[in-house]
Amino acid sequence: MKKWYAVIGDPIAQSMSPIMHDTWFQENGIDASYIPIHVEANHLEDAVDSLKRLGCSGWNVTVPHKSAIIPFLDQVDEEARQMNAVNTVKVLDDGTLFGTNTDGRGFVRSLQETGTTPEEVGELLIIGAGGAAAGISYALESAGFSPIAVTNRTIEKAKQMSKSITGSYAIQVDDAQSEISKFGLIVQTTSVGMNFAQSGFPLDPNGISEGATVADIIYNPLETEFLRRAREAGGKTMNGIGMFVHQGALAFELWTGVYPDTKKMIYSITTELGGK
Repeated sequence: MKKWYAVIGDPIAQSMSPIMHDTWFQENGIDASYIPIHVEANHLEDAVDSLKRLGCSGWNVTVPHKSAIIPFLDQVDEEARQMNAVNTVKVLDDGTLFGTNTDGRGFVRSLQETGTTPEEVGELLIIGAGGAAAGISYALESAGFSPIAVTNRTIEKAKQMSKSITGSYAIQVDDAQSEISKFGLIVQTTSVGMNFAQSGFPLDPNGISEGATVADIIYNPLETEFLRRAREAGGKTMNGIGMFVHQGALAFELWTGVYPDTKKMIYSITTELGGK
């Protein structure tokens, strides 16, 4: 019997996940399909119940439902609890809805593909204190990257997040800016990276140390203004395509037991978005 999977969110039309997962199903000879489903916030509980009743084998969760979906699931793993966010649901054989989050691990895998090591990085900086920042910090710490400084326009949020991540601490934006040269890895996790001119951008990468790795989890545009300035300042830059593809591949593996070809997919998406 053909299986089917989905991604739910609001909005959802812009998602590249259906093309990615359908390609992997075809490449691996798996009889399954993947569809986008527009779910408004006030219909989330009904949508979860409907997905289960209609025989969906698993689904991805995107904004704004990553935290809101947790009460409607039967099990949530530790990583998702740390992030207070779920991006992947698997329907187990007994009908149990199991939630996890692959965003942080997806980022770490994309970082490791560049050859970046904890020893090379030393101290690192996370910009932002939302769910993505928490997941990435948790995964980085688990992979041996430490210490982790967390900066955010609201320092209280940075302090709250750092309490749950071993080896991390909160730092004021002004202090992070003045000490930016000491960080071997800087990860920009806020949506402001789409537009550097947006009011209240938390940090300027000018002043980074030569050769520091600077990442932005945004992948469209391929090079945000933040990454452009970091590149011009001598940094090694990394956009969010690798994280997007690897988080999807981890979900695909959870559902099917197969880890798909990520290098081919990264190249394909980069080309689709106008890169080389």
